[in-house]
Amino acid sequence: MEPTVRDAPEDSRYEIRDGEQLLGQAVYQRRGDQVVFTHTEVDSDAEHSGLGSTLVRAALDDVRSKGGTVVPMCSFVRGWIERHPEYRDLVAAEA
Repeated sequence: MEPTVRDAPEDSRYEIRDGEQLLGQAVYQRRGDQVVFTHTEVDSDAEHSGLGSTLVRAALDDVRSKGGTVVPMCSFVRGWIERHPEYRDLVAAEA
């Protein structure tokens, strides 16, 4: 089964799952149209598998589709955006 990413606003996080199994999460806080990413983690058994990148890309694509901006407090999200300049326009001006 292909892992899927979904927003879980009731838990303030984006999740990547394989069926019912939670493989990782990108935790956030909302400030109006801003999404402040505070922490990202992927199951230790799935590290180095690209799941973190899949998770962050899908989360940022979702924020973009809703017209929002991001504040990458999380070092993983910040580093990912630095390596993918096509997403830098999503970073809030004061970030």
